[in-house]
Amino acid sequence: MTTINFNVVPLSPTLNRDVECLRISTYAGDQPLEVKVCPSGYPGIVFQLAADHTSAIESIAIRSAQTSHIPILFLHGQGSEPSIMRFRGTPYTTIQVVFKPHALYSLFGWDAAGHNQGFLAPDQFDAVELGRQLLSAYSTEERVSLLNHFLINRIIQTNKRDELIESALDYIRDNIMSVTVPDLVATFHISERQFQKRFTRVVGMRSHLFIRVRRVNEALRLMHTGQYERLSDVAYALNYHDQSHFIRDMKSFSWVSPKHIAMKVSDFHSDLAGSSYI
Repeated sequence: MTTINFNVVPLSPTLNRDVECLRISTYAGDQPLEVKVCPSGYPGIVFQLAADHTSAIESIAIRSAQTSHIPILFLHGQGSEPSIMRFRGTPYTTIQVVFKPHALYSLFGWDAAGHNQGFLAPDQFDAVELGRQLLSAYSTEERVSLLNHFLINRIIQTNKRDELIESALDYIRDNIMSVTVPDLVATFHISERQFQKRFTRVVGMRSHLFIRVRRVNEALRLMHTGQYERLSDVAYALNYHDQSHFIRDMKSFSWVSPKHIAMKVSDFHSDLAGSSYI
């Protein structure tokens, strides 16, 4: 994705437990863009501003719906469907705060299952003043500082934790190539029924779906490294039962088949925020 410049910048260490990263994207061209985004399982906040100080995003579509009139500042859920973000033909900058999977619960105290595929305007997450400040700021650095301050205040005000689920998320991250729900239940000594109830409340989706989403993201990362010659090698490395299962998951979460991804893998951009392509 050579036409869009990406830069992942550090946030305050106070936020490390709840924020995965902050990514700044800039586009200097004048052609409309369609950016296909693979779901990452991570919620977050997006501030997106065109050169004329209006919204740069014209619409966001998933397979089942399309939304227009996108706010300049919005919070999105974790989601499990790929999306298409349609940008107007104008230079723009986006600042994307990528949350940890549990952050809607820990930062806002929400049952995350109620926010897993939509997005919220500033008045729906107490960010009207933040939106005003971000628009008035003179630089990207000032905007990053404002976002830091907003999120640190959220930790102070809420700081709601489910330690077991946060530990389970760490376990999934560290063992994504082979982890299963029975592994998690056995490791954390909890019934599957209770585990699923707590996981869905904190993360917003059931654990087996979250694992599938994260495993596809890992597959995209591995394919992008170029260290695997065949798609079957990627499927084997990620412990898929068979290649057809691997292909089905890749189609479900990335719009295209692994074969087409492999042909245009250099067009993908993958980092801590997830994977996307034009």
